[in-house]
Amino acid sequence: MAHGHKTDEKIVYVGDSRVRKRSNKTLVPPDYTAFPGKSEAFIPNFLLKEWLVGCVVLVGFLVLTIAEAPPLGYPADPTNTSFIPMPDWYFLFLYQFLKYPYASGDYVVLGTIGVPGVAFGALLLAPFLDTGKERRFYRRPIASSLMLLSLIAVVYLTKVSWDHYQHELKVNNTIPEHIEREEKAREAREKGQSYSAVKKEESVAIVDADDPAMELVKANCIGCHANDLKGQSSLKVPALRGVGDILTKEELVDTITNGRANGAMPAFKDTLSAEQIDQIATWLSKQKKAQ
Repeated sequence: MAHGHKTDEKIVYVGDSRVRKRSNKTLVPPDYTAFPGKSEAFIPNFLLKEWLVGCVVLVGFLVLTIAEAPPLGYPADPTNTSFIPMPDWYFLFLYQFLKYPYASGDYVVLGTIGVPGVAFGALLLAPFLDTGKERRFYRRPIASSLMLLSLIAVVYLTKVSWDHYQHELKVNNTIPEHIEREEKAREAREKGQSYSAVKKEESVAIVDADDPAMELVKANCIGCHANDLKGQSSLKVPALRGVGDILTKEELVDTITNGRANGAMPAFKDTLSAEQIDQIATWLSKQKKAQ
């Protein structure tokens, strides 16, 4: 090795004391957009990105379902004919689709298994069926058109289903159970009372249930007054149990014959004979609370 302080002295290295130069290579995958006609490997590069996107969408979907909890109605009542069943909002489009004649009735298997199976199956097989190199949506007319058509169909069917539900509530003059329940709970809180949505069993028993008039009642009355004759509070249909404490036999005969409340209680003068009306009125007049 040279020594001294001259700037033009030649430096000689003894041994290999040079430091290895660091590599500029990183783990960043290459940008394949710079190579026309080339694309990254489906496994694992493309598949990993798709899985990550799917996880983000799934988390967002779960957040929406948790944030907007399904309404809580009353306990199930098979005698409540005014109840309009509705699925969760994210199934409204399929609920509406199954109302159409070509997806129900004789074609219910096609509507429940065939069409949804083809749709979801095509979505699962899309990466294997659509193997084109092009990634711009306007250069992929078939895939882009099918996806756009599916989105429009889902939005349209959802809106039609919800509008029809609101129309049915208005026509039947029905208040949804969860809204009625919230109003009753609010009124109870304002009065400082407790509220329970579980309906208490009617204490009034049916009197003389073996009377032949019971068959006439079952044939003509249970459609509105329910199988157990407890009425339907949501439709403001009164119970027939205990009706003998409210109306006399003469009033019952007049009600059955001519109807009541502007047609809410239909008239049976054209469908039942006077003898049958009297038989029903006599039996109903016996329906009183036990003393």
